[in-house]
Formats: sequence, structure tokens, C-alpha cells
Amino acid sequence: MRSATDATICQYRTGYNPTVARLPEFFEERGYQNPGDAYDGVFQYAHNTKQHRFDWTASRPRDQKAFNVLMTMARRNESARWFDYFPVEEKLRVEDASGVAIVDIGGGVGHDLIALQNAHPALQGKFVLEDLSVVVSSVKELPQGIEALAHDMFTPQPVKSAKAYFLRNVLHDWPDKQASIVLKHICEAMDAHSLLLISEALMPEENVPYYNVVADFSMMVNYSSLDRTEAQFKQLIEACGLELVKVWKPEIFRTGNAVLFEARKK
Repeated sequence: MRSATDATICQYRTGYNPTVARLPEFFEERGYQNPGDAYDGVFQYAHNTKQHRFDWTASRPRDQKAFNVLMTMARRNESARWFDYFPVEEKLRVEDASGVAIVDIGGGVGHDLIALQNAHPALQGKFVLEDLSVVVSSVKELPQGIEALAHDMFTPQPVKSAKAYFLRNVLHDWPDKQASIVLKHICEAMDAHSLLLISEALMPEENVPYYNVVADFSMMVNYSSLDRTEAQFKQLIEACGLELVKVWKPEIFRTGNAVLFEARKK
């Protein structure tokens, strides 16, 4: 608990609080419009930098360590997992074991793919973990059947015609301007049988709880982004050559919980 408290204080002291303090000036200069560029937002204005928040944090070891601690806490605190309420055996089935069942884009060190494999050991096909080379190079060992591939999601997707392409808590870090680039690269790699699966917290359309308001505000402050409503996700997805098929929710669903968006190529 002490390490978690220290991490939270570090993140607020060095990054978040100084940014919030400059909000009035930023909005006055920008005509009180929401920021829409991950490289030209409140964070860059407050810290006098052109770096994205992630790059800025990575250049500061103490902040990066604090960020990692907080992200690990968030992962552990999740209740329902997407593959517990999504029909995995049916939807991710591949006819040939040499085919790619799922590509986890921005998947870190493989937590989700390992958990998926443990929960569904009979699921055949390759599991591909993709992230930046600095992340993938830190992966020491993966279970058999999971491959790691260095990939920048803002460049063309190298794995073609996979059964599923998966994004978990990725798009909320990016405004539509950058998020659409990621989705278009995925769409170009998909075939008629491919799925796009997006696991994200769902922002309510109304009566938004305080926790979700704070989370959405934090995304705007740090990344010029947002926690999207179902309508906003649908608009983003369908503007990138994809069609939203269904929004999957856990049996016990609370306002603001994560859901799973299933989309196909138009």
C-alpha cells in the first residue's frame, strides 16, 4: 500500500497537478475548445514540451516507475474479464492451428494473452503479442503458443487476416485524430472473417458517477483524449471502414465498467 501511495503522489506532483494549474490559461488561449491532438494539448502547454505524455514519462525514471505501479494496480482491481463474457471458443476459432487466433496490439508484457490462454486452453491458433520494441524486449519468457512481435501501432499492421485484433485500454489514451490512424491500420490488415475487439470503460451518456468524471477529466488533461460513450465509440469505429456488430457486457454490469466492442470490416 505504501508503494501505491508513493506512486500516486509522484504522478500527481510531477505531471498532473502542474498541468491542471495551467488549464485556465490554455483554454483562454484556445478559445475554450477541447484539445484534440495528443501532441498539442494541455500537458504539452503546461510542461513546455512537444513530447507525448508517455514519452515524457519514459524520460523520467521515477515517474515511469510510479506509472507502472499504478497501471499494475488498475489491472489487479478489475473484476470481470472480457473473455469471461465473450464467446471465445466460437468467435476466435480457427480451422488451422497455424493460423493467428488473436493479435493483442499494445499488449504490454502479455498479461491478457496469458490469462486468455489459461482460461481457454483448448483454443487453437497462434497468439501474437505486439508492443513497442522497448516493451517487447523486456519480455523474458512467454508460454508456448504466444509470440512477441515489436510493432508501432501507428504504422501498418504486419499480421494480416488474423481471426481477431484486440485493443485493451488503448484508444482512451488517444483522441480521435490519432485513434483513427490505429484503427485504419487494423482495418487494412483484416479480411472478411476478421474481428476487431476493443475492451474499454464505457462512459455513460447521462448521470455520470464522480469516478468516471474524474477519469475522463484526467484523460483530457494528460492525453488530450477522453473516455468515450457508446455513441462516440460507434462513430469512431465506423469512420475507419469498420462496422460495430455488438457491445458485449458482463452479467453484472455497473455504470462505467469495461465492455467489449466487436466490429468487422465493412
